[in-house]
Amino acid sequence: MAAKKKQQKGLSKFYRETSAELRKVSWPTRDEAIQLTRVVLIVIFVMGAFLGLLDYAFTQLFGLILSA
Repeated sequence: MAAKKKQQKGLSKFYRETSAELRKVSWPTRDEAIQLTRVVLIVIFVMGAFLGLLDYAFTQLFGLILSA
């Protein structure tokens, strides 16, 4: 029984501390969030295209080497 009360106190303490920390966070504005999301999507697209081209080039290269 005492362990359950201690666990409840621990959970409520955790909740209070978490809420206090979240109030300290400097959240981005809507415009900043949209701009950063666009940047991330562009970087993902560019890196995906780069890795796809690299994969294609190595596939062709190994195909030439192994068929010879």
